[in-house]
Amino acid sequence: MTALDDVLAAHGAAVRPLYQVLSLLRGGSHELADLIRLTGAPRRSVEDVLAALAEDLERSPAGVRIAPHARDAYETYALPELPDPLDAAVAARPELLTELTERIAAVPPPLAALDHVQATPETVLRRALWLNARYDLRRSEVLFLGDHDLTSLAVRAVCPQARLTVVDLDERVLSYLDETSAREVRTVHTDLRVGLPPAVTGKADLVFSDPPYTPEGMGLFAARAVQALREPTIGRILLAYGYSPRHPALGAQVQRALATLGLTFEAILPDFNRYTGAQAIGAKADLYVCQPTAKAKKSGVRKGNSAIYTHGPQSVEAAGTKPALVRAVREIAAEGGLALETRPVGWATSGPEGDAIAMDLTADPGPWLLRTLLGTNARRLALLLPNNHPDLIDAAAQAALTALVSPKYRLRLLRSTPDNRHAVVVADLTDHPSDLLTRAHARLANAVLDAPPDLADLRLVDVPRHRLAALLPG
Repeated sequence: MTALDDVLAAHGAAVRPLYQVLSLLRGGSHELADLIRLTGAPRRSVEDVLAALAEDLERSPAGVRIAPHARDAYETYALPELPDPLDAAVAARPELLTELTERIAAVPPPLAALDHVQATPETVLRRALWLNARYDLRRSEVLFLGDHDLTSLAVRAVCPQARLTVVDLDERVLSYLDETSAREVRTVHTDLRVGLPPAVTGKADLVFSDPPYTPEGMGLFAARAVQALREPTIGRILLAYGYSPRHPALGAQVQRALATLGLTFEAILPDFNRYTGAQAIGAKADLYVCQPTAKAKKSGVRKGNSAIYTHGPQSVEAAGTKPALVRAVREIAAEGGLALETRPVGWATSGPEGDAIAMDLTADPGPWLLRTLLGTNARRLALLLPNNHPDLIDAAAQAALTALVSPKYRLRLLRSTPDNRHAVVVADLTDHPSDLLTRAHARLANAVLDAPPDLADLRLVDVPRHRLAALLPG
């Protein structure tokens, strides 16, 4: 067994997950993904164990196991299991766990471009139980920065008195939460790179997030969390973060980004979160419990870099748009002799109206196009987008977008322009644009008669898309 002993020795004292792999293989057949998920060992480490066991393994459609004749030889590798009290607390709520499992199964599919990796139902319930045991949720405003995992629904079930708000870039998640929670969880749209909506700034007692696991993503989400706290030095920020123990330098970069921001690590709970996927990091992540210092309040305001994800056009490694494409869009915008300016992506604040504005939205994950049309008041917009953008993909999507903004802009949708991978949306201001749509940065309480109470302090640019139609002039 020299090969196996060498693999185990290479992991030092932190070898326990690999002993768990051996225990599972002795007990029955398992798929590779299950070995990773159940033990928290990184994929490469599990593969190393399997390679070392090659002669004693037995494979079948159910997975892989140690052959019966060889099991006794590996009995000496067994270690006693250490019970986790939270596991017992989760097991004591079987009906709630079943409900969460059903809700999570129906959540909109993960988007790789937004680094979605689904937490297990057990993890979601663990989070809620731990938060409720640690903090007085009954008197707390809890903000979730992104919630594809539906942790807000678990907290609502465990502590109905908690006041819960979810801000998310993914319109599908906001719609699903509204439907599932009967609007008992407040939903607000934002892209944290553009800014935190004023309605949720400085309001929260606790902020929970499972951000993109890049230093850029963790730093941005943590900075927005600081902005969201009512009293930063007495509030708490809870962040899920995982990295492979084979690459500790990645963890050091993220911890340095958080420390530079002025966050104190009050606790780091190892392997607290488990996932379906994320095999490179062992399908697990720690829970960081952070207390901001006075420095954090000063450094929490920052403009977000668009490259914060690990996949897709907004990934840290993604290349920029070719200058020739941008020039082509600028030419379209300036047709008719209009004075031209180019702006970066953003709708958080109202800028000067101007004649014609060109924007590069090629990294748009979906919501940028509509938000830009709502939050910009130029006479003409020319927006460069992917040809397969969700609002352009078919006639129904195009009609829905056109209808939403028709009280303000007439749209020309130029597919396969300037090339077959891109499109240009040209928006020309109507002769009598809607007052509401041209005041998209005003509080709805000041712009709409009888605005719904849960929307009254939002701006139009912050309202989830599925609720816009009821506010706009018909």
